[in-house]
This record gives sequence, structure tokens and C-alpha cells, in this order.
Amino acid sequence: MRAAARSSSDADGTGEMPSARLRTLKMLAPYLAEFPGRVALSLAFLVGAKLAGVALPLVLGHLVDGLDRTQALLALPLGWLLAYGGLRFFNVLAGELRDIAFGRVTDRAMRRAGLRVFEHLQALDLEFHLGRRTGALARDIERGVEGIRFLLRFSLFNIAPTLFELVLVTVILWGKFDWRYAAIAFVSVAVYVVFSVRVTEWRTQYVKQQNQLDSSAGARALDALLNYETVKYFGNERFEAQRYDSSLAAWERASAKNRASLSLLNVGQAVIVAGAITLMMVLAAAQVRAGSMRIGAFVAINAYMVQLFVPLNFLGFVYRELRRAMIDLQRMFGLLGAAPRVVDAPAARELRTARAGVRFEQIRFGYQPARQILRGVNFEIPPGHKLAVVGASGAGKSTIARLLFRFYDADAGDVRVGGRDVREWTQASLRAHIGVVPQDTVLFNDSIGYNIAYGRPQASRAEIERAAAMAHLDTFIASLPQGYDTPVGERGLKLSGGEKQRIAIARAMLKDPPILILDEATSSLDSHAEAAILEALREAGARRTVLAVAHRLSTITDADEIVVLENGRIVERGTHAELLARGGAYARSWRLQQQRGGVAGAPSLIAAG
Repeated sequence: MRAAARSSSDADGTGEMPSARLRTLKMLAPYLAEFPGRVALSLAFLVGAKLAGVALPLVLGHLVDGLDRTQALLALPLGWLLAYGGLRFFNVLAGELRDIAFGRVTDRAMRRAGLRVFEHLQALDLEFHLGRRTGALARDIERGVEGIRFLLRFSLFNIAPTLFELVLVTVILWGKFDWRYAAIAFVSVAVYVVFSVRVTEWRTQYVKQQNQLDSSAGARALDALLNYETVKYFGNERFEAQRYDSSLAAWERASAKNRASLSLLNVGQAVIVAGAITLMMVLAAAQVRAGSMRIGAFVAINAYMVQLFVPLNFLGFVYRELRRAMIDLQRMFGLLGAAPRVVDAPAARELRTARAGVRFEQIRFGYQPARQILRGVNFEIPPGHKLAVVGASGAGKSTIARLLFRFYDADAGDVRVGGRDVREWTQASLRAHIGVVPQDTVLFNDSIGYNIAYGRPQASRAEIERAAAMAHLDTFIASLPQGYDTPVGERGLKLSGGEKQRIAIARAMLKDPPILILDEATSSLDSHAEAAILEALREAGARRTVLAVAHRLSTITDADEIVVLENGRIVERGTHAELLARGGAYARSWRLQQQRGGVAGAPSLIAAG
């Protein structure tokens, strides 16, 4: 997210570079190229509709002149009446056929662009998402996709056709009537367009400000609703309401400025339109009174001016909305400019193995250059073995898991899986080989069955039920009226912490990966359930490479090796028995937990996070 200062000489007055707008339009070109036939057909219908529309005032003029009482009723007027009705019907029909032909082009462009941005956001690294508000991102995509619809439809079917119609009307007024009518039409339209563009460019600042405040208000509301429980815990309903209302108040002020500037634009446009039509009608009326113009020509000129300024009046609205759509589209496509820090190497290979060892070699890493988290960490987990990582909060335990899953790349050293640096494998294949049971389980707002199946969406119902049984969920699910179809609520709020954690375990079991990361996978379980789940995890880990981030030391006594982190360095390592015998930091934590466990009746958490 760069913030570059722009001078008035290289911007258009709205803070946007013309070259940026041009790049945005170029990004839409491939979506139009997908249906060249439909685009050509739409343009053909468009031209046909405009030709019919331009011919209507001429036919109307002849019709008025033909209504001379001295002529037979069925001689000339009936023909002009039929021609007028036919042209008006064709004008509407061609417009509808144009919309039908182009509708699929627009819908497909919206679909492709929205999917492209969504996939790009999914590919971005964790650091990007930790620094952005999810609600604001969702609104940027939503408004950007709608901006595509408006931009494609109205740029092709309003601005360009109106300019085409202006040329035709000017030529007809000049050739059929008098050059002065063509001059009035051309000059008034030019003044109208210049005025509309200048004022719209000026008021775009209010449109952008209103959009930004709208996104901010939506993000605040979503953040409070997602953290509903926390808000309730601290009784901060009124506080959150006040924060939301402050955002809405700022949006209200920006909206008032936007509305006032819009009124100024509308009044100015009305003055230009009224002045042009009045001037032309005065000139035509004088010619009628002088006998140099027939009534039918007077009616035709009036019809041409009305026909010309009606779409021009709409063009003012369209231009305003096109500017808004362009802003929204640039904001959405701007997300594509965020480059992921973790990317596949050009020659990255697919990891394919049923047994994979893990090795950390002199790993150094920091989320920020001034704050190093890991300082020369070395360890190895042979295939089928279990290594546990313990330590105080901030020691780097969770960072080790994130580096293994390749949420981040190490600043120095190598993280190896299957004998190769993880950067030599594709991210998709690497992560397909790793299962994670997090401490804080976040579930999708769907059913229990859906959340378990998320570990392997193509799994059968029998496989899902088997995974649930391994996680000791089957009895609980059987007690529910809806069984596996029971909804879990937003982020799983309808379930207890232990139930959510068992779903996470079942999900990992269903994925059946060679490598398993356990981030205190039993922290939300009671002692009885913990013992059962630990046995299931031991069975599951017997043929897997397991990295366990431990908070309760009683859960990792069976580890083949335990490493103790302190300030990003390994200060102790060995088996549970060996570390107890040394009487170091691990032994002190163990004794402390045993003492607390004796009082509370259950193992307590170490001061680790």
C-alpha cells in the first residue's frame, strides 16, 4: 500500500493519474474479447436503434405537414403515421436486442474479474491479510464488480451512441434546415459537456470520501459483529455503537457535500439546456412567422433538441457514475497490484510422498527487521517421529509452525521437507501434505458435516463419520436432532470450545496428511476428553511426522524430542525424561504445572502463547 504524493501537473484534479485509468480500461479488454460476436452484434443493434431514433423527428415533421385538412386523410398522413410507429417500435426493439446480446458479456466480465481478484487475495501472504480489514476488502470487491457492469454498459451504450447521435443531428440540422441550428446545437452541447466534466471532476473528491467512509463504517460493523462474544464479555455494546455512529456521522457529512455538489451540477446543466432550446425555438418561430419555415420543420427542430438533450442530461448522470465506477474499479484492480511475498519458484516441483521428514537449518526470521523472532534454530523431525516445541510467550513457537506451512519464508537458513527446501516445492503441494489442528478453531457458518468435510471436500459420508469417530465426536453428533446437518453458527459460536476443537481434529484426520502440526490440539478439552483425544492423536501420529506446539506439558510427554525455546533460541532439547533429569527450564515448568494441577485438578497452561 503505497502513498505517493502527486503534483497537480500530473493528476487530473481528483488524485488519479490518467495513465492509471487507461490501465484499468485495458484490464477490461480481455473480457470483451471473449465474446467478439456478441459485441459486434450489440454494436449493430446500437447503430440501428440510433438511426431509427434520428429519423423519427424528420418523419414527425412530415407527418405534421401532412395533416393538412385540404388533403385526403388516407393519402399521405397514414403512410407517415405507419413509418413513425414502425421506427419507434424498431428503436425500442433494437435496444432490447442489444441488451440481450451484450448482457452475457457484462455478466461474464463481472464473474471473471471478481474471481480473479478473489483468487489473488487468496494467494497473498498472511502479512497482507493481517494488516487489512476483511469487511473493507469485501466491499471493495463488491463495488468494483458492480463498477464493471456500469462501465461496460454505459460507456458502450450511452456515451459513444450519444456522440454518434450528436454528429448525425448536427449534420441534419445543417443540411436540412439552417447552419445556425447546427451551430447552436454544437456549441450548446460542447458547453454542456465541458461544464459537466469540470464540475464532475471537482466533486469526485466527495464521491471518493463518501466511499472510503462507507467502507470504514462497514468494516467497523463487521468487526464488532464477528467479535460479538468479546463485545458482550466487556459490556461494550454502547462503545461499539458509538464507534459505528461516528463513522456513519462522517459518512453523513460527506454525503451532504456530495449531494450539494450534485445539485449545483444539475442546476448548471438545466440552465445550459433551457438556454439552448429557447434560443433555437426563438429562431425557428421567427422563420415560421416569416413564412420561410413550415410548422412541420419547427416541430422537427424542437424534437431534435429534446431528443438530443434528453440523453445528454442522462449523460451527465452517466459520466458522474462512470467516474464513481472507475474509482471503484481502480480500487478493486489495485488489489491485484499487491504482490505476494511468498511465491512459487519458476521451477517449483510437486511434492508427492507418503512419508516426509522436516528439518530446520539455522533459521533466522523476524516479522520486522528490528524485531527478530528466531535466531539460528536447528532441529530435525525424521519421518514418523514427533517433536514438541515449548517456551514462553513470544519465544517463536507459532512462528516455527507458520514457517513450516510457508505462510512466511525464512530470512536466513533453510526449512526442509522431504529433503528439499520448502521453496523448491509448490505451495499447494506442500500444504496438501500438512494438516493443522489450531488452538483457536474458526469454523465456517455451515453445518458440522460441512466443516469436517472441509479437510477433504470430496470425501464420502462414511469417511467423514470415521474421522468424527476418531475425534470422539460421533456420540455428540448422534445426540443432535439434525446430526451432521446441525449449523454451527458464525465462526462456530453455537458450539463449545471443546466441540470446535474436536471438529478441527476430525478435519485434520480426514485430510490424512503425512505431516501434522498440533497447536495445543486439546487445550479446550476436559481431562476425560483430553485423554481420549490424546490417544487418538497418538494413533494418528504413529505414521506421521508431527510438530506439536505445546502449552500443557502433559500433552507432549510422548514426544521423541522436546525443544525449549527462549528468545528465539533453543536452550534445551531432549526427551521428557531427559529434560526432567537435567533440572532446567523445562523441569521447572513441569513442576509448576504439576503443583497447579494438584490444586485445580487439571494441568494448567504454562506461560506460553
